[in-house]
Amino acid sequence: MNAILIYLVEASICVAITVLFYRFVLSELTFFTLNRVLLIGMLMLSFVIPMLSFNVGITSIGTGEILLPEFLVGKEVAQESVSFSWQEIVFYTYLAGVVVMTVHLILGFLTSQRLLGKSRLMRYQNYWIAVHPKFIPASFFSYILLPDFDPNRSEQKQIVLHESIHVRLKHSWDLLLIQFAKIIFWFNPLIYQFERSLREVHEYQADQGVTSTYSKKEYSGLLLQMITGGQGWHFMNNFNQFQTKKRIIMMSKPQSQKKEMRRFLLAIPVMAALFFVFSCEITPEEDIEGPTMMGESAAPKIGPTDITARKMAKDGEVIFDVVEEQPNPPGDMEGWNNYLKNNLRYPAEARRLGVEGTVIVVFVVNTDGSLSDIEILRGIGGGADEEVVRIIENAPDWNPGKQHGTVVNTRMRLPVRFKLD
Repeated sequence: MNAILIYLVEASICVAITVLFYRFVLSELTFFTLNRVLLIGMLMLSFVIPMLSFNVGITSIGTGEILLPEFLVGKEVAQESVSFSWQEIVFYTYLAGVVVMTVHLILGFLTSQRLLGKSRLMRYQNYWIAVHPKFIPASFFSYILLPDFDPNRSEQKQIVLHESIHVRLKHSWDLLLIQFAKIIFWFNPLIYQFERSLREVHEYQADQGVTSTYSKKEYSGLLLQMITGGQGWHFMNNFNQFQTKKRIIMMSKPQSQKKEMRRFLLAIPVMAALFFVFSCEITPEEDIEGPTMMGESAAPKIGPTDITARKMAKDGEVIFDVVEEQPNPPGDMEGWNNYLKNNLRYPAEARRLGVEGTVIVVFVVNTDGSLSDIEILRGIGGGADEEVVRIIENAPDWNPGKQHGTVVNTRMRLPVRFKLD
């Protein structure tokens, strides 16, 4: 559940940055085809980037064990369960929004199909034209929708040309993608701005195609005459669904100069930054200080940048502080937290003395999964230190860590916080 929520937050940030980049950097350019390609490409990358995971090694001096999440004993345990319930509330609220948006999308598609089934179909210039009194001029995948049709009227020829460009460029498939994005990111207000930007680009492309045949003045007059408040359903590119004034201004603008295409190159560092932030995990690699353990016993073969052991495990092999695959307890971290919750107790002496604080313990997960070399790095007394040692000594075996595919001994660090009611 946490992984899903984290993915949604990260992908939403990618979508937000994408639409802001377009609005502030590219939206005024007349390279409509490139604008469309960039919007669709960056949207798809916004889906993919948070799913990727790459380790980036950096060299650091010194050693540090793998740190487990802090476990809370006493008053904060109840608060921890409440926090989990809030996660559930957020997740199920999100799912409810997904269901509502999905139902809305399906109803829109079914309504469009029902009206198409009741319309009068005809073939005109290699396009299907569907005529129905409830239609407003629009396109729907391979269909051009009209309330009536007279091929001898000049204004209808312009409308058909406009909508035929939507059909030829397959704009409805773009809108299908954005509808799925709206289902996933319904909570993100910028996804609706993204849809608006994409629809604007569609209209600019269609307007550009019409004005290459008809005069801009004549076509602008038709846009003003056809102003309507209706917007149709999700996959439709309506003839006059956006700001008429803005479209007329864009038609009258001179073509952007080729040198302005360099602005599109700015998308590369933007996406690279998103990739680095959301897809790259920095893994520290220790500097080698002093002699290595490579020549001793049957230690796994390690490269020159691997961690040097500070001591030997009970089997005489190297103990690693950082490994490629971390050890895992039975049932993963949820199982580990359940074990601690069910077995770790606040010592009576510590309660009587009012002792509170955080005990930090380190231990080794051996190659056979057993736990040993338990040491208290920081104690608080009152029997709390002994209680933490007891709980580690009696813990079930873990799945050992791995380095270069070989099972190794791994040192772990666990903070346990004791808090009185």
